[in-house]
This record gives sequence, C-alpha cells and structure tokens, in this order.
Amino acid sequence: MIGPFEQALLALMIFVIMLGMGASLTPRDFYLALKRPYGLFIGIIAQYGFMPFIGFLLITLLPLPQAIAIGVLIMSCMPGGTTSNIFTYFSKGNLALSVLMTVTSTVFGVLLIPVILVLYATALDLAIPRENIIMTLVLLLVPVGIGMVLRRLSANIGAVTEFFGSILALFFILFLLVSWVPRNWQFLVTTTPATYVAAIGLGVFGISIGYAFARSLRLHPRNARTVALETGIQNGPLAIAIIAFTFAGSEAQNYMAVPALYSLFIVIVATVVTLLFRRANTAAEQKMPDSLL
Repeated sequence: MIGPFEQALLALMIFVIMLGMGASLTPRDFYLALKRPYGLFIGIIAQYGFMPFIGFLLITLLPLPQAIAIGVLIMSCMPGGTTSNIFTYFSKGNLALSVLMTVTSTVFGVLLIPVILVLYATALDLAIPRENIIMTLVLLLVPVGIGMVLRRLSANIGAVTEFFGSILALFFILFLLVSWVPRNWQFLVTTTPATYVAAIGLGVFGISIGYAFARSLRLHPRNARTVALETGIQNGPLAIAIIAFTFAGSEAQNYMAVPALYSLFIVIVATVVTLLFRRANTAAEQKMPDSLL
C-alpha cells in the first residue's frame, strides 16, 4: 500500500505537522490549561475514553479480519489531529480550545496510547508491540518541542511553521488521493463493507458522541462543536506513521488500510458536519456567556 519513498515522505510530513503543532504553543498555554483543567479533562475523556471504546465496539460487532481489527484499534487510540483545528475554525468553534485539546491529547498520548492499546488488545486477543509504539510516540514529541522553541525565538517564524503544519495535514489527504488510491484501487473495490463501516463509523460516531457529551455538560455551543470535532477527527497521519515504523512488510500494509480509509473519509464527514454547525443560530449563541468551558 505504501512504498519506501512514501514512507520517507510520510516521515518528513509527520515531522513538519508535529513541528507546526508545537509552534502553536507557548508555556502560557499550558499554564492556562492547568488553571482551568476542566476543559482538558473533558478532552482526555472524549479522546481516550470514548474513541477507543467506539473502536472496541466496532471490532466486536463487525465481521473484521484480525489485520483490519488492529488497524481500527490503533486508529481509535490516536490523539486529535491538526485537521480538527481547521474545521473548528470554519465551524465557528473555539479555536483556542481546539488547539489546546489537540496538543494536550498528543502529549498525554505518549502515556495513554500504549496503556489503552494493551488493555483493549488483551480484551480482543490482538498482539500489539507496545515498546515500538512507545518509542515512536516519544520520538514524535521531539518536533513538538522544536516547534515550541521556534515560537519562543520568533513569533513570526512560529506562526509560519504553525500554518505550514496545518496545511500539510490537509496535503497529506490529497497525497493519499493522488498516490495511494489509484495504486490500491483493487483493494478499495474488493474490501468488505464492514471495513468501510469501521473506517467511516469512527469519525461519525466520535463526532456525534463528543457533541452529545459536551451538550450534556451544558457547554456553550461553540465549545460543544469544538469538543465534537476534536473527538471524532483523529490524527490519521500519525496512525499510519506508527504502523509504518512499528510493523514490517505485508503486515504493515494490511494494518494501514483503516487509517488510510479513515483519513480519506474524515474530511468528507467533517465537511458535512461543519456545514451543519454553521447553520446554528449564532445570533442566539452570542447572547450566551462564552467562557472557555
């Protein structure tokens, strides 16, 4: 599915995406997050509570081969992606909260992702090499740290880096469309409907449950939209990178199927959701108190 050249390009793209994520942060952001931890708590629960459980249910209820099941599990345990920040902006959500939730879920993911993967893999009787995954996650924090340093040294350089990181996340989807889809057309045609349901369902159920959860807590609609998008839009490129750097040969190719399909369809799902969110009664929302959470 993904050749050596694409793996090298993927590694470079992931580095720049994570660099841009780090460039969006300042130490003050963490201070504000710790000052109001309620929002971070909601984000962690949504990202690492709901999404892995949704993946678990999809694996349990759908007739999926083991390789596809592992792909679903890995994809469901990923942190939020920078793509969610873009859709949050266009859906008139809380962009500051979106960026904070994305980065927080990524940082906490170094500890939580291996733990959650092991728990669910044990329950599903699936083999996951947690040591390799931990090493990959730790290495991916390096560009985040570099991005924060760049932002500290120069706000302009940090802003440019952040912009290119976000754009590159969308470019990755286009890259899949023009490179991966034509070469794997036979796979796309012959793969089972259950695989498509799992790949698309992760995003649809994640956004829906995230929104319902946020509204049940009586969050402002802007923040509820943000939590919804942050919950359902996972970091697809990161999932593919982890698989590429953890597994080898045909094994890795099979595991990549769900993250690749998810990355393709989540843009469509998120676009439809954004259009629905933009139809919200913003005039009524403006009369409501608009705290962070």
